[in-house]
Amino acid sequence: MYIQYTMDQLYLPIDLEEDIPQNHLVRIVNTAVNQLSDSIFAAAYPGGGRDSYHPKMLTKIIIYA
Repeated sequence: MYIQYTMDQLYLPIDLEEDIPQNHLVRIVNTAVNQLSDSIFAAAYPGGGRDSYHPKMLTKIIIYA
């Protein structure tokens, strides 16, 4: 991944996935959690407003961490 500083601006690559190798653990966790049914997460979050973060995203972070 490259970061270029020019005239007090920060430029990042447009597609950050280019910098993650195809066999990286984060891709495996992402694929596995995406295959889980949304009904599993709906049962855990019965309502009461909108969640700050999507439950699948939080699950990915917990598993990867």
